[in-house]
Order: sequence, then structure tokens, then C-alpha cells
Amino acid sequence: MPLRTRYVNKVIEEIVLRAETLDHPQANTVYIGGGTPSLLQPEHITAILSALRQNFPFDPDCEISCEANPGMLSDRFLAALVQGGVNRLSLGAQSAEAPLLEVLGRQHSWAQVEKAVSQARLAGIDNINIDLMLGIPGQTLPLWQHTLESAFDLDVWHLSCYGMIVEEETPLAQQIAAQAVMLPEEEEERQMYALTLDRLYQAGFLQYEISNFARPGFACRHNLGCWKRHDYLGFGSAAHSLEEGCVRRANPQAIEAYLEGEAANVQELSKQERMFESLMLGLRMTEGLDLEAFQAMHGEDFYAVYGSQAQASVRAGLTRYTSEDHFALTRQGMDVMNTVLLDFM
Repeated sequence: MPLRTRYVNKVIEEIVLRAETLDHPQANTVYIGGGTPSLLQPEHITAILSALRQNFPFDPDCEISCEANPGMLSDRFLAALVQGGVNRLSLGAQSAEAPLLEVLGRQHSWAQVEKAVSQARLAGIDNINIDLMLGIPGQTLPLWQHTLESAFDLDVWHLSCYGMIVEEETPLAQQIAAQAVMLPEEEEERQMYALTLDRLYQAGFLQYEISNFARPGFACRHNLGCWKRHDYLGFGSAAHSLEEGCVRRANPQAIEAYLEGEAANVQELSKQERMFESLMLGLRMTEGLDLEAFQAMHGEDFYAVYGSQAQASVRAGLTRYTSEDHFALTRQGMDVMNTVLLDFM
């Protein structure tokens, strides 16, 4: 049996078993991603969506997202997504510059991104996100601005603009270590982010998270649920789950280990870990951490737990209390979020 078929069968088996164990909870968002789902055949994605719908009742207005590689998107695959109820598509475009896509090892072109957006709309999916990456080796501020303007020309409803993270022991990490390619200077990357905030605001996008921007009403509900620590279930190799607000499950990363039934890694978070996680994820959102929700979730007053650290970061101009009883980063704080969090650890 082909590997993809074996894998899809195993994912469906996990869906069925977990649904039975948890008594078939209702789903208000579904996110198919964590890699490149468009590598699957249309019949594979149909089978997975069918299994999800049969085992987890979908809300009538369920947000159902799917990631796709712009160079691998076929009309048949899109038709299968629409038939399965998918109403949001996320395309991993990354850059409008061919040399930068080559540095990233991406096989698609910007012309294929444009074609994929057009294909999706013709298939009936209008809610489209484009992933873009800043801080790529060789990227300059003018090149980043060209990518942003190219994305605006697509007239999509959501943009994700991520800073690049170089994973250890990857070919790109080795190239950087050998100085075959050079990362942008920290100050230039900061200028790229500042330009992003200014241009997206001018273009009518609202920033709702450090890296995510949407037209009014089109923030990704699935991601918002994760940042607010709502429970979620993950299926497949390397998938993660959060259950009862305190238990994290991580499936084995290697596909063969997953297929052979290797047990998930289960970790029960301490109260301190759960509170810090709420703070860390809450500060990612521009609205900040909801202090009433924090107390309801953890049974602790935010000021009693983090008051002194919060006061210091407010004085430094990195955080602020909002009129809606939230604790949020300032624009300056967004530039140095990791430093802010270190003070709370």
C-alpha cells in the first residue's frame, strides 16, 4: 500500500478512536495544515474531511481552513476541498522574489501564487491567506516592500508576515554558518517589520497578532482559539493537542513511528506553566491578555501573580493596560517580545 494511503488511513483511525474516547465533542474550527496537505490526492483529503465531520459535529458556521503549496494546487484538489466544506485557504507564498524562494528551497514562483489565488476564487473559496516571510538571507528592505506590494495586488483578506527562524542542522543553517548566504542585520529586519505595520494599516488591514493581519471580520478564528488556550485536538504525525486546559499531547514526529503506533508524549502542565502560557500567548495578540479570562481560567488574580513584573514593563514602555481590562504589548514591546517574557519567567 502506498505511503500516503497508509498515512491517511492511520489519521482516520486516530480521528475515530479519539472521538470515541472524548464522546464526539463539537468542532467550531478545523485546520488542515502543519505541512503541505496539497501533497495528498483529492480522494485523501475527501476521506479525512468526511471522517472529521462524521466524528466531530461541525458548528453551522465552522471555519474550515487548509494550507496549500502554491505550486501544487490543482483544480481537482480545490474541488475536493470545497465539497468537503473548506471555506478558508492558506498559501505558503513566502516571497515574490525568485532568488529568495531559491534560498528557501521553494519550488514555486510568484506567478504560481497569483494563479493559485485565482483558482481558489473560481472554485468558490474567497477567504484566502498569504504567508510571507521577512528576514530571509539576502532580503533587503526594498525587496520586502516589493513582496508586500505584490501581496496587496492579490486583494486577499488575510496576510501572515513571519520573521524567519533558522532551524539547526538544516542545509540553510549550514550555508549561513559557512557565510555562503547572509541574514539581514537585526536593525534592517526591524525596519522590515515597521514597514509591514505601516503599509498594512494603510492598506486597510487590522493587526490582531504579532504576525497576523486581516481585513475587518476575517481574523483566523482557529488561531485565535489557540492563542486564548481553548482546547484543541491534533491528528497525524507531529500533531499537538491541548485538553482540559492542562494536558498537552504530542504525536511522534517521524511518520514511520506514527504509522507503527508509537504512543503520544503526554505532559500535564503545572499551574505555573499554564499561567505563563496564557501570558505568553495572550501577549501575541494586539488586544493582549484578557485579565478576567485569566482569573476565570486559573483561579488567580493577574496582579497578584505578575503585578511587579508587569509594573516594571509598563514603566519601560513595553506593555500597557487597556481600557478593556487587557494587558498588552506596546508597539515597542512587539519588537522585543522575548525580552519582555524573560522578565516574567
